[in-house]
Amino acid sequence: MITSTNNNQIKNIIALNKKARERKAQRLFVIEGIRAVAEVPANLLDSVYIIEGFEATAEGKAFLAQIKEKAPQVHVEEVASNVFKTMCDTVTPQGVLALVKMQDFTMDDVLGTALGKPAHVVILESLQDPGNMGTIVRTAEGAGATGIIMNNTTVDIYSPKVVRSTMGSIFRVPHMIVSDLGATIKELEEKHGLSVYAAHLKGEKFYDELDFTGPTAFMIGNEGNGLTDEMSALATSYLKIPMEGQLESLNASVAASLLMYETHRQRK
Repeated sequence: MITSTNNNQIKNIIALNKKARERKAQRLFVIEGIRAVAEVPANLLDSVYIIEGFEATAEGKAFLAQIKEKAPQVHVEEVASNVFKTMCDTVTPQGVLALVKMQDFTMDDVLGTALGKPAHVVILESLQDPGNMGTIVRTAEGAGATGIIMNNTTVDIYSPKVVRSTMGSIFRVPHMIVSDLGATIKELEEKHGLSVYAAHLKGEKFYDELDFTGPTAFMIGNEGNGLTDEMSALATSYLKIPMEGQLESLNASVAASLLMYETHRQRK
């Protein structure tokens, strides 16, 4: 049992929770909760930590039996209660935490090439809110989007708050972080034949008047500033979302959800 906060494993977990650069360097991130850890694919589980006494409970026995069956190679470490709380990002920890390996997705994964259906991609430019990011990832799975592409100034998809709000979808929705979003958008249009749409004041048609049955991507910008002019200029075409009252725009995750589910509706 780990009984000290000076333990190197504990220090490393705290660093992974707090620092995106540590997560990137180690290709690891932290996930908390019984259900969340149980959903991690066996090949991605690095190690599991449980709070002292958890193993003696009926819930703990069932959980550990499940982990042992699906990932017998994974080491499970017991941690003293006072120490366990220091390594968690949540206020009320459930007593289970895991280190998880990051996945390496390709452009073919994001485009859904192996699925044999038209690409349905969400492009994120400098999105900052973890809740918005998590909601978009979760909705992407529900609406059948093939993948997500984001620039490296977007909130870290592996941060604890984003991971929690994806509710497991982070493992099932292919995603890529790119350093040159503009070049990637051009590649989607010119090499892969996607129509890339941006919600814009210059849009002449509402989103439900356009055809999204072919290879399609939607650009979603920063919550406060929207898409930059540079990114907007790369869109294949603009679209509008109806606004009643005095609203000028919708929440980023709401706008993304509307567009993803309209695509789902049309393809269904």
